[in-house]
Amino acid sequence: MRNNILQEQISYYKARAQEYDEWFYRIGRYDRGEENNQRWFSQIETVQTALHGLGKFESILELACGTGIWTKELINMGKSVTAVDASEEVIQINKNKLNSLTKISSTNTSLKNIEYQQLDLFSWEPEKQYELVLFAFWLSHIPPNLLDEFFDKVYRSVLPQGQIFIIDSRWSETSSAINHDFRNGKDIYQQRKLNNGEEFQIVKVYYQSDLLQEKLQKAGFKIKVEVTPDYFIYIKGTKS
Repeated sequence: MRNNILQEQISYYKARAQEYDEWFYRIGRYDRGEENNQRWFSQIETVQTALHGLGKFESILELACGTGIWTKELINMGKSVTAVDASEEVIQINKNKLNSLTKISSTNTSLKNIEYQQLDLFSWEPEKQYELVLFAFWLSHIPPNLLDEFFDKVYRSVLPQGQIFIIDSRWSETSSAINHDFRNGKDIYQQRKLNNGEEFQIVKVYYQSDLLQEKLQKAGFKIKVEVTPDYFIYIKGTKS
């Protein structure tokens, strides 16, 4: 693995901060037509329903919180949410997005209970434990040789009998931008473009369910792996 690939990945998400939501909401280069878009959003709803089915929590840790797509779900599930990301740019977007929710909903009182931390997750060490730890679309950016170490840190960040929820991508030709080379899901590295054409190389690993089952059980979790028909894999786990 190139020594600077992880730093280049951080640089990519800093540079992509203002564009990131276009991917999730199927805008611009990510618009794959009405039928594919409907399938995408239907499968997102499946994952959201599974997440909310976990119930309510006193404390939640969100790793790689990004622009707040999942943070805004978590504030309705936890009395306190700690949101961690390496990018100052996406944290600011996250804050702005959640602040706008207070203007829309007078019943949402959880926003004041969010703590943001700007940290590189490859050097992150857990300082406390939480009832729920979630990370979405981060797992696939972890190189295989660092997976065991990361899962060990996640285990240490979960309270006894606490839970984890992991969301990530399945390989699909229609999940990424139309101008990305997306011919197979076997390469560990992928070349990614911004709207202005600037290119970065990142880690993107489409981990298989059986490997994740093995790794997470080894780390100390009892888990259940689910997949949607096309786009997503999600994992519910309990610290054993």
